[in-house]
Amino acid sequence: MSFDELCLEPRFQKALKAQNITTPTPVQEQAIPVVLDGKDVVVTAQTGTGKTLAFALPVMTHLAKAQKANNRVLVLTPTRELAQQVHDVCRLYGKAIGIHTVCLYGGAAMGPQISALRRGCDIIVATPGRLLDHMNRGNVNFKKLTHLIMDEADRMLDMGFLPDIRRILSNLPKDRQTLMFSATFPKEIQRMTTEMQRDPQRIAVGVVAKPAETVRQGVYAVESTRKLELLSQILKKPQVESTIVFMRTKHRTDRVAKALHKAGFKAKAIHGGRTQAQRQQAIDGFRNGKFRVLVATDVAARGLDVDGITHVVNYDIPNDTDTYVHRIGRTARANAEGDAYTFVSPNEFMELGAIEKSLGKSLPREEWEGSVPVISCFDLRQKTETKGRAKPRRRSLLRRR
Repeated sequence: MSFDELCLEPRFQKALKAQNITTPTPVQEQAIPVVLDGKDVVVTAQTGTGKTLAFALPVMTHLAKAQKANNRVLVLTPTRELAQQVHDVCRLYGKAIGIHTVCLYGGAAMGPQISALRRGCDIIVATPGRLLDHMNRGNVNFKKLTHLIMDEADRMLDMGFLPDIRRILSNLPKDRQTLMFSATFPKEIQRMTTEMQRDPQRIAVGVVAKPAETVRQGVYAVESTRKLELLSQILKKPQVESTIVFMRTKHRTDRVAKALHKAGFKAKAIHGGRTQAQRQQAIDGFRNGKFRVLVATDVAARGLDVDGITHVVNYDIPNDTDTYVHRIGRTARANAEGDAYTFVSPNEFMELGAIEKSLGKSLPREEWEGSVPVISCFDLRQKTETKGRAKPRRRSLLRRR
């Protein structure tokens, strides 16, 4: 199937071809016709599968056919980075049909955002907290709203945005099309669909909460005191061109980024403690090659859309599988290949075991001179079950003798 067959606004074709996009991804192929039909939808799909175009193109097709009005579409996102990226996509394709977009997020001055809202726009892309600030000040209303999109809905719940979302929903028209896009489908998301949507159609593309097959995963067993040494060795390899290093805390992020910079690596830190300007500068520098290493907290785990990331390193192992999957999903995007390494110290075997249990397999162990013994509880469970199955067979053979 091609985009020509999806009954989209014809003027989008030129913009798609300019981006060398000719064939829709599976999520786009399945979601676009449903959205064009005006139905509510819940889409679960792996990160990097093209979800933004899956809702942006059909929704803007609706706008092109409808009467002009302000604030017809609201897109809610969990982070400023994702809001900016969705805004960039909507702005790019909106130019072709005269659709205007405004992006609202915290950490930036209110003045320019207020001015943009007063000039009028068709699509508002916003984080919940900053949107509520504008709504409380009377800067925006949604009397003419026809479409609500929640992008990365599961992440918004993880970040505690549900009360804000409910307050926003209370100010939106009930007669609207609601689209929910998420990487996972936990029970909380199921409950939200009953509150927000009308008989939504469910679309699940691929195996949810599983890494892409093109990501090569590996585990380095390492003492915590030698993680920086190991990271430096990996970054010196010629095949390591562009890397995101994930950390748990802002303090550790800054410390590791400074250490890498001192060692001669072009590294930059990004976390929630940085201003929006600093965060955008780091992302832009990473995207254009000024920085080869981006040291980040999980603020960048979702929504960071940068092509050509060759490696992801979990310097600090994540506490759950969903975070693990979204972190390593920053590489091997758009059917490319990539490598994801996780550093595991002996006292982190429980976290490793939980991830391996969820994935249903042991992750390959990488060899290096500083390797230490680390066995996950998943490995222990597998060995115990194997021994348990073997014993009855031996007894039955003895009885037959």
